[in-house]
Amino acid sequence: MLKFYLKVVIYLFSFALSLIGLNAFDFNRFIKKGQVVKAWILYFVVALSLAYLLGSFFISIIYYFQV
Repeated sequence: MLKFYLKVVIYLFSFALSLIGLNAFDFNRFIKKGQVVKAWILYFVVALSLAYLLGSFFISIIYYFQV
């Protein structure tokens, strides 16, 4: 049960980091007028994808070194 909570915390931390990292990118240049909702959906999906990749990386490192 502890592993489950550890994974949840890691994925939430990774999601927060991916949101912070995506703020550095200027999406306004690529958004068409009237497509703001679709841009937010894309932003959220990209953030989730990055969070999953980053979280999986952290989890594999933790399990590899058995921390």
